[in-house]
Amino acid sequence: MQNIAEEIIEFADRSEALALLGERDEYVRVLMENFDARFISRGEVLEISGESSQVEPAAKIMRELQYLYRQGNAITMHEVRYSIGLVKGGKGEALHSLFGDTILVTSRGRHVRPKTLGQRVYVDAIKRNSITFGVGPAGTGKTYLAVVLACAALRNREVEKLILTRPAVEAGEKLGFLPGDLQEKVDPYLRPLYDALQDILGQDTYQKLMTKGVIEIAPLAYMRGRTLENAYVILDEAQNTTAKQMKMFLTRLGFGSKMVVTGDPGQIDLPRGVTSGLIEATQVLEKVKGIEIVRMEAMDVIRHDVVSRIVEAYDRYEASRRED
Repeated sequence: MQNIAEEIIEFADRSEALALLGERDEYVRVLMENFDARFISRGEVLEISGESSQVEPAAKIMRELQYLYRQGNAITMHEVRYSIGLVKGGKGEALHSLFGDTILVTSRGRHVRPKTLGQRVYVDAIKRNSITFGVGPAGTGKTYLAVVLACAALRNREVEKLILTRPAVEAGEKLGFLPGDLQEKVDPYLRPLYDALQDILGQDTYQKLMTKGVIEIAPLAYMRGRTLENAYVILDEAQNTTAKQMKMFLTRLGFGSKMVVTGDPGQIDLPRGVTSGLIEATQVLEKVKGIEIVRMEAMDVIRHDVVSRIVEAYDRYEASRRED
């Protein structure tokens, strides 16, 4: 015998209803695709009816999204689909505390918060440890969140300097063969870091801090021989470091400093036969005190839905190749 249930979701006003139901009820349609229940929206009320096993999780998602919206968060298709994935995966209890407090408000007034369980774990790990590795596919927010936390630490005077670096070996190119002076040669490799900083700080503040030397963006080779004290240091695209480069970088850590290392083992551009410093470091340092390794997954991708599916498809393909 079926256990029939009905849930009524009441919205504060028309604006809240639109934010939670989506343009032309697009979020409701996604719920309908995932739950075998009847959804009827009338003005500022959403009625969900049907078998309780379908109605209750759908209503829980809507109420959690409502809570999120009332905390000042914008609701997008990501929040809807991610919430559905958590509830279906038996992790619905994590929804209420998932998104957490604002890490930083950008120059444009946007509140930056973790958007997935993986991101939440990653942010907490960075706050807790001297060195944190963020490992996972593109689109999981590894670099952006690290830069946000670094800017917050700088703003709160927890550090005196922000240093961002990347190995300039992508796509097999060598700096010596590229046109222009040194700055022009390395800029293309460092552009994603410039973009993230400008988005967070605003163009004027970013330029001012760069001019004063408070923010430094440089290729990895420039780290050799330095001791980085009272600094927030981010190594991006670390999958393209060699084992020696990674060891050199990690041993630059000085007093009052924090390091974040980000990378995607699925996008290694090193010559064949050269071991990735990121892969080796995550094996060697797994249980070292003060160091934490956070591994993100396709579910943590904050991009178009298709991107997550692309990542998952490639993961399956690579796994099948390894088995063969």
